[in-house]
Amino acid sequence: MTDEPTRQRRILLRSGKSPFDVASLEQSLDRDVFATNAGNLIFSDAAHKLLTTPRAEVFSNGIRTDPSAAARINEEFDVFVVPLANAFRPTFERPLKRMTQLIKKLRIPVVVLGVGAQADLKYDAARLKPMEPTVREFVTEVLNRSASIGVRGEFTEQYLKNMGFRDVEVIGCPSMFMNGETFQLEKKSEELTVESLISVNGSHSAVRSHGLDAIIRQAHERYPNLRFVGQNLLEAQLLHWRETSNPIGAQTSMPTHPSHPMYREGKVRLYVDPLTWIEELRAFDFSFGSRIHGNIAALLAGVPSTVLCSDSRTLELCRYFGIPHRKISETPSDIDPAELYEAADFGELVNGHKERFLRFTGFMEKNGLENTFHHGDSGRAFDAQVSKLALPPAVRPWTESDPDSLSSRFSWMQSRMAELSAQNAQLRSQLEKKTGPVSIKVQASDGAAAWPSAYRRARRVVGRPVRRLLRPER
Repeated sequence: MTDEPTRQRRILLRSGKSPFDVASLEQSLDRDVFATNAGNLIFSDAAHKLLTTPRAEVFSNGIRTDPSAAARINEEFDVFVVPLANAFRPTFERPLKRMTQLIKKLRIPVVVLGVGAQADLKYDAARLKPMEPTVREFVTEVLNRSASIGVRGEFTEQYLKNMGFRDVEVIGCPSMFMNGETFQLEKKSEELTVESLISVNGSHSAVRSHGLDAIIRQAHERYPNLRFVGQNLLEAQLLHWRETSNPIGAQTSMPTHPSHPMYREGKVRLYVDPLTWIEELRAFDFSFGSRIHGNIAALLAGVPSTVLCSDSRTLELCRYFGIPHRKISETPSDIDPAELYEAADFGELVNGHKERFLRFTGFMEKNGLENTFHHGDSGRAFDAQVSKLALPPAVRPWTESDPDSLSSRFSWMQSRMAELSAQNAQLRSQLEKKTGPVSIKVQASDGAAAWPSAYRRARRVVGRPVRRLLRPER
């Protein structure tokens, strides 16, 4: 008589979407699959791959926390794994509270696979003081359900230890372990030339407040093959729809703004899937900028990279992993990417990678998690499955008005109009049961009849950009 096979462990992973979830560009932007920042998908996909073993199946929970789902999670899953970025920051306090409310109701283990606190380059945590009770409650509830909590670097470790927590381990970010214990990286040439392919990235705050706009502008003048890679949802909206409702999108010094020269020249990209992001970067010679995961994507593609750090979250990760970096406050506005390339030394990153990987997987095992490199096929099945997917292309600047460039946008708009019309019809039906018949049209403030909301909402998405593109040049 043979033993019954062991039941596969069901792991619930906090992530914007599963790596195997394929959606069009329009759907991806509408659903915000990367939770406002495409960099989130780099580390969530890496976590998904790491956790997939013959004895474990991984499911994406989505990025929004629903405390009322606790009973279902307790019933259906064996562990809740939470990879996080800079979650200890004032603007994330409300989501952190909701996550704590959910965790309080969970009876299964909860493992935080890397979390960071955000402060300035001097590691001054004073701005985090008002939210300390929220952080304390979150960490307490996590540690009630796990052996330790994984943090991204030295600053976050000290921040939590200053609160009295001891079961804190520096493990970095899952993204750097996507390919296991080896990390290969070599410069393709001794120096950059005017023909070199260079990728640059940066946040709105780095451009607006830290002088990155001047660095990008001068690099654009020197290198005709420079490309800017965006990450934010609002940047994706500007690229694909030429407008966004977010007021930050009006920043004209960002290459993702339609008025910027790099936008007009088609030298901007944004990716909604890590695989296409990493694959397209393989052809490049160098990457630099203030985005930590923009540069980690390049490193995973084997491309030398330098991070221009503007706060503690990027600085502590660079220090931990040995990623070449400079403080952006100490970087001249006329810095040549060739100088950054020449100075970049990857010895610490490559030589210390195996030790960091073993520390990361040791943390996983201490918290009851297996990994594909020690307990599975080293991710080969995962990679094979992802490689077969028909993933959407990069989001590019919308600078053309030919039928091909418009067809997918109009197709999506038509489907959204149908969906919204159906939703409106359902709401009208529900309302009529309570109040009586409801007119299809609504009365505008000036007394004129307005169009149905489904049409207005869909038209607002593409109407103005289409009219601008079709307007003849003056």
